[in-house]
Order: sequence, then C-alpha cells, then structure tokens
Amino acid sequence: MSLRINDTAPDFTAETTQGTINFHDWIGDGWAVLFSHPKNFTPVCTTELGAMAGLEDEFRKRNVKIIGISVDPVESHQKWQDDIKVATGHVVKYPLIGDRDLKVAKLYGMLPAGAGDTSEGRTPADNATVRSVFVIGPDKKIKLILSYPMTTGRNFDEILRTIDSIQLTAKHQVATPANWKQGEDVIITAAVSNEDAARRFGAYETVLPYLRTTKQPTA
Repeated sequence: MSLRINDTAPDFTAETTQGTINFHDWIGDGWAVLFSHPKNFTPVCTTELGAMAGLEDEFRKRNVKIIGISVDPVESHQKWQDDIKVATGHVVKYPLIGDRDLKVAKLYGMLPAGAGDTSEGRTPADNATVRSVFVIGPDKKIKLILSYPMTTGRNFDEILRTIDSIQLTAKHQVATPANWKQGEDVIITAAVSNEDAARRFGAYETVLPYLRTTKQPTA
C-alpha cells in the first residue's frame, strides 16, 4: 500500500554514516526531511547531496533535520563524501542511511516490491524511482511527498519553501498561493468567517467571494 500525506511515517532502524538510528527517535520533537538518491558516485546525485549540505543551516533554522538514503552501503557513502566536497565545496555532515537490503526503500515505496532483496549488482537505472523526498512533522506524520526522475536534480530551495508554508499553515488558518514565498500575502481559509478574519488578521482583501488574502501572520 502506497504512502500518502498524513500517514504516519514508517519507523525503522538502520545503519548510517553516524551510527545506528531508530528513525522516530532520531526525529525527536522536530521536523525531518528523508531524501533518497539512486546511486553513489553518480553525477546528479553528487550535486544534490552537496546542495543539501550547503542548505543544512537553513533547515536547522526551521527545526528540520535532514537525512539521506540510498541502497549503497555505509562504507561507500563515507568514501563518496570526498567527491561531494570536491564537486560542490560543501561537506556532508548529515547522516546517510546504507539500505543494502532495500528495507527502507521498499517501506517508503521508493522501489518496486519486486526489486529483489539486496543492492548487489544494482545499477542507477534499476533504482530510477529512488529520488524521493518525504517531509515529516513532529507528530511523525508525512506532510509532503515528492518524486523526481533520474535525469532531474531536485530544487532544494523549493523544499525549504514548502516547509515554510507547511509550518505556517499548521499554526494559522491560512493557505499559501501559487509561487508563494516567505513574507508574502497568504490566503484566509474558507473555515474562517469574514468577522473572524477581521478579528484575527485585521485588514484583508476580498479578491473573489472565496478568495481572501491578507498579510502573512507573524505571531
């Protein structure tokens, strides 16, 4: 059964470049991004892990931990980190899961169920579905699911943008419009009456009877 938004993120125990972790315990009371890549020592993946390393402080500001995963062994992750630094200038400090038995990849629907039971002999093409992103909240619920094709590197600034939206809208009865960025106007949800909107947000604009916008709440 495939995972959906608001499902509880499956828990697991796995070996990482920073030792053995239990996923839910590792998340703690904050947020987490679990992101996968097809294979170590490949070009797109090298740029992606470096880009994520360069943004780690931005994720930390949002109380978000990041963790990577592929079906490569932990020892391979550790050797690859030197190449990532050379190519991108960034040092990977976040943990990388070595999922040699494909347990986590299958648990999260990153690979077909019939993908076998080991990473031995697998190629990037075999792992074409393993370029996934899961954003998980403090309640251990899945808040966002993204999957990308083999040839398309991810935009991790977009993932930060969605986290800003998810965290904001979890706190206030608002939604964010297309292409919204931090600090821009937001949409008041239909659950809020006009009277309540005026009390909560002060001034707001009625663009359409069902579309009301206001300044981003700051409290």
